[in-house]
Amino acid sequence: MIYNAKIKAKSVFVYFAYASHQVSSMGDRETSNHSEMTDFILIGFRVRYELHLLLFLIFLLVYVMILLGNVGMMAIIMTDPRLNTPMYFFLGNLSFVDLFYSSVIAPKAMSNFWSESKSISFAGCVAQVFLFALFLATEGFLLAAMAYDRFIAICNPLLYSVQMSARLCTQLVAGSYFCGCITSVLQTSMTFTLSFCASRAIDHFYCDIRPLQRLSCSDLFVHRMLSFILSIIIMLPTIIVIIVSYMYIVSTVLNIRSTEGRKKAFSTCSSHLGVVSVLYGAVFFMYLIPDRFPELSKVASLCYSLVTPMLNPLIYSLRNKDVKEALKKLLEKKNAIL
Repeated sequence: MIYNAKIKAKSVFVYFAYASHQVSSMGDRETSNHSEMTDFILIGFRVRYELHLLLFLIFLLVYVMILLGNVGMMAIIMTDPRLNTPMYFFLGNLSFVDLFYSSVIAPKAMSNFWSESKSISFAGCVAQVFLFALFLATEGFLLAAMAYDRFIAICNPLLYSVQMSARLCTQLVAGSYFCGCITSVLQTSMTFTLSFCASRAIDHFYCDIRPLQRLSCSDLFVHRMLSFILSIIIMLPTIIVIIVSYMYIVSTVLNIRSTEGRKKAFSTCSSHLGVVSVLYGAVFFMYLIPDRFPELSKVASLCYSLVTPMLNPLIYSLRNKDVKEALKKLLEKKNAIL
């Protein structure tokens, strides 16, 4: 009996020693995982170091054009009373969104060209994903609202001032920001509930959802399905609104007898259609590229994160007579003051 008691005591001691070792090793793993989550590394573009200066200058030039173009567009719309219409109210908000979502990406990308660590904090990465998704989704809803505005202006011109009231325009813009915020919260929360147990190196020049998924050791099937369903729920209504609006617009314009009238009607939509084509074309190209081509994915991301915000003010200013006249008037006023 004494012998059996000694054996049992020894067994209990071994069990507790093993259990304490397991708890200790689990704690070490959790600490390791936590330390891995303190920051990420943004790899950026895989080019020679000598080309970093060239890329920095290109990014800087594009970002300066984004600042000048979008701030200038907002200033023109706010200062010229002739542009106090629903169309330019939406355009002013579009410039605001373009300015901010490019500012989420460009400064950090430029600083990383000169940084040896190229690190971004975990909180900074979350903020980048959240703000970029917020403003990009908001832009999609704003473009749908602008398509509806053009539909009313061309198909029901006599009721335009009644149907596109200041209250409705404010509601459409507020709804765009609200839907963008809901979208961003869902996308960000789904992304950062994943377990990141692989490398901390993000193969991109900013924190994006797809490169972050590559770092996860979680089962991504359910996550990708939910992300795809969410993207469909977000993008499909905006695309349907844009397509249906332009179907009615084209049908109405083709029924206009005078060539001059048709040309004028199409000119009011061409700028918006150009912006829609550039944004959605880049986004679709980005998500159709397989994961095994990360460099192509970076180029597509560059198109809709920096090139599109740069082109939007140019498209609207070069193809819009009212904006050109307002800009000319503003420059004349400044010259008179000087």
